[in-house]
Amino acid sequence: MLIGNYQESYASDEAIFRTPATRVWMGLALLAAVLFPFVAGDYLLYLANLMGVLALSALGLNILIGFTGQISLGHAAFMGVGAYATAILASRLGVPFWLSIPAGGALACGAGMVVGVPSLRIKGLYLAIATLAAQVIFEWIFTNWTSVTGGIRGLNVAPASLAGWRIDTDARAYFLIMTVAVAHYLFATNLRRTRWGRAFVAVRDRDVAAEIVGVNLFRTKILAFMVSSYFAGIAGGLWVYFTKVVTPENFPLSLSIQCLAIVIVGGLGSIKGTIYGTVFMTLVPELLKATTGLARQVWPTAQSYLFPLQDVVFGLLIVVFLIFEPHGLAEVWNRMKRFFSLWPFEK
Repeated sequence: MLIGNYQESYASDEAIFRTPATRVWMGLALLAAVLFPFVAGDYLLYLANLMGVLALSALGLNILIGFTGQISLGHAAFMGVGAYATAILASRLGVPFWLSIPAGGALACGAGMVVGVPSLRIKGLYLAIATLAAQVIFEWIFTNWTSVTGGIRGLNVAPASLAGWRIDTDARAYFLIMTVAVAHYLFATNLRRTRWGRAFVAVRDRDVAAEIVGVNLFRTKILAFMVSSYFAGIAGGLWVYFTKVVTPENFPLSLSIQCLAIVIVGGLGSIKGTIYGTVFMTLVPELLKATTGLARQVWPTAQSYLFPLQDVVFGLLIVVFLIFEPHGLAEVWNRMKRFFSLWPFEK
């Protein structure tokens, strides 16, 4: 039973993985992630790549909503900005992926800075409507600026390559996506412990009090939008090299809602909660589809009745979950750890 964890230096106290057991488990998780493509099938690899892109995008939204308390319904638009910027640089200018993806993230960061300007004057529902307007505007640009975006036909992108090694399969794309995602997750974890991260949380908890103690509200809110949009732009660039094509249909409003649901289900302000929320929002619909397929073997006409109910059941699961655990899956995990830390001596 864990009795206490006494740190003897500031470095050990500020470490991300503080205990030897945590470091061992993280090492095993990393080893499993590296070995996964060699044992998984094509469909599981597709789901893993999809979760990597969604998790990275949702992490950016969690920095904005969970850390800073600024809501956004236009997150998919920033993914689209990063995706189109990456595709244009790669397909028309021949820029390599290790430059085109960061450039797409930087352009999305600039777009987020512009959209975030109203955040100083408005908040809550009004800010949500402003970001929703940005979503609609960018969708219109993606569809109608055909000379740049290709319109509804979109843009095709050749597979990325590094030193002659072509990333042209899902297994190879997996290593690219997971490497970028892990690097940005470490960045987000450290960001929360910096001066700016603490300023984000102060603005979220009470913006007036934060301003009184010296936090520049305008600069902090704009920076939150910029960082959030940058993460979305990087995710959009990875999506381009994963699917090899980008079209306006890839970044609808429903994708923004999905990222928002991932943040809420996983846990507001929780880095690991974003991962849990992504897994939940990706795998639960697949499990419902598999259940429908099994039921069809017993009841041949079951699919005609059960298939339309999958979205209803999925929505009900989210609602029921949030009613009984509003702090998300991250709090469920923390409660489980506390239980086993005290067992069998809990009250």
